[in-house]
Amino acid sequence: MKFKLHINQTLAQLLAQEDTDGDKKITIDDKGPKSFLLQDEKGNSIAIEGTYQLSNLLQELALSKKGNNEFAEIDLTEITEDPVKRISRKIKDLYWKGLTRTIDAAGVKKIVEDDKIENAVSYLYVPTGDAFAFEYFKNLEASNPRLKVVHLPEDISPEYVLSLNKKPGILALALQTKNGKTDGIPFVVPGGRFNEMYGWDSYFIAMGLLIDDKIDLAFGMAENFKYQIDHYGKILNANRSYYLTRTQPPLYTSLIIDIIEKSNPDISWIEKHLKTAIKEYKTVWMEEGKRLTANGLNRYKAEGIGLPFEVEEGHFDDILEKYAPKYNLSTREFEKKYLEREILDADLDHYFTHDRSMRESGHDTTNRLVGICADLNTVAINSLLYKYECDISFLISNYFSDKFIYNTDQIYSGNYWNKKAEERKQKINELCWNEESGIYFDYNFEIEKQHHFEAATTFYPLWAKIATQEQAEILVKKTLPKFKMKGGIAGSTKSSVAKVSDNAPVRQWDYPFGWAPHQIFLWKGLLNYNFQDEAQEMIYRWLWLITRNAVDYNGTIPEKFDLSISSHKIFAEYGNVGTEFNYITEEGFGWMNASYQFGLTLLNPDLKEKLSGLIDPDNLF
Repeated sequence: MKFKLHINQTLAQLLAQEDTDGDKKITIDDKGPKSFLLQDEKGNSIAIEGTYQLSNLLQELALSKKGNNEFAEIDLTEITEDPVKRISRKIKDLYWKGLTRTIDAAGVKKIVEDDKIENAVSYLYVPTGDAFAFEYFKNLEASNPRLKVVHLPEDISPEYVLSLNKKPGILALALQTKNGKTDGIPFVVPGGRFNEMYGWDSYFIAMGLLIDDKIDLAFGMAENFKYQIDHYGKILNANRSYYLTRTQPPLYTSLIIDIIEKSNPDISWIEKHLKTAIKEYKTVWMEEGKRLTANGLNRYKAEGIGLPFEVEEGHFDDILEKYAPKYNLSTREFEKKYLEREILDADLDHYFTHDRSMRESGHDTTNRLVGICADLNTVAINSLLYKYECDISFLISNYFSDKFIYNTDQIYSGNYWNKKAEERKQKINELCWNEESGIYFDYNFEIEKQHHFEAATTFYPLWAKIATQEQAEILVKKTLPKFKMKGGIAGSTKSSVAKVSDNAPVRQWDYPFGWAPHQIFLWKGLLNYNFQDEAQEMIYRWLWLITRNAVDYNGTIPEKFDLSISSHKIFAEYGNVGTEFNYITEEGFGWMNASYQFGLTLLNPDLKEKLSGLIDPDNLF
């Protein structure tokens, strides 16, 4: 049944009655009657009841309004739709589109309007090796007085990157020319204030894109990864000038394999991406003294000078106020002078090396890594690199007859990479596995001891297939219960942060917060070792949390959750992205969208039915 409604009139009446807190959403926090009578010009009428249906009506009216229509035909089946089907459908048909960007003539408008940049001029940086892109963007600059296009030098030193803090900007990504027309190769951003292409977010987003048959977009993510490695020397934390010295967790080979499984690209595509992945492995991860340590394992180690540029004023007050008195300055005065490098402090520089490295790990921030990150062989990075080595071995063995010509001097066999992986696996199990605790800890190579902080990264070895079956049994039976909460696993155990001062910043990657990457790695890990029942339970818990939250809060799909209260309402550093919108979210949040679509591909039909009925997981398991 369809109702023809006057959009503005109906919207105004609906909000006046039901949006009692004035946030342009209809949620369980609103105190309206939760019943709205729809009447069309033919005299048909029906009562729309409850928060969920009322918020769906609001969303459908808002979407119709975007089309500049006076009237909308509202289909009642969309108002009463099964919430699981509705969320999944919106992700597929609306949210991915809302998150898609390009850096080209069309995309430059968004760059110029970027709310992260306060300068009157918007800077766009183009790598030295891409003359075509420089000419293309220079032509755009001529017709856009607010755009300034800058050619990066060949040698991008930390000192040079520091100098860009006075004129921060976006870094160019890959262009393509078809039928004489040049466009940016599209990519998908996480959402909200994250309006650029992020390193590890992009892998999880691409998982969701492949599930939803957005194959070209997933290919675009891979092409932009390749472009970044070729032109900036690494997959960037994100394509902004102040991230030029920082990478993120390596998931490029996982993306290559996912694309191959879904779309069977031609051998030349596989060859060029495999070459670039090997290049990244060798130049970013395996340079001794940088991200490779003497024991053969890896660490995160971002370069850079001074304060990380992306944080807001006051973010580091708990650290800076310890240093300011040394120079007889207030915290603000000291921050300014340190930022400008008028004051040099070796100890503080050392602290920020760890801080940048922590941000490179994707876990920004966690008490596990604060002030120590660059001294740790983390379980996470070594699990990811183990899988990298296995992936490269698999691709060479299966697609290149076990003989891959990397360059004139180097021909690789699958066995070469297999051996590297085996050596790494042995080392991880020797240095990071703690039999007594039943957990994988990061290893502090400086003091040659395990770093006893219980983090969700202990499950990465299940995802990477590093653990033995016996270790897997211990991790699932003994360790998983310490992390498990109503809506999924937390970033750390409660006991691991018990001794943290009440005055310390609330670190968003620790207990009680839940993140999509941790859930995805855990689900895959459980399935790798055939823990079917446990996988189903953990998938259900997370999907229930997303569904319940969206039903109660006008379709909100946030960046993360507070698992202690099963809510997107977060008290932690940085707040919660994906929660600010009027009437309807048209983006959700990148990796959260992907986790929902991925979880639904794994969940048993009977649990899907219970999910649609929003059955509380604690009543099921």
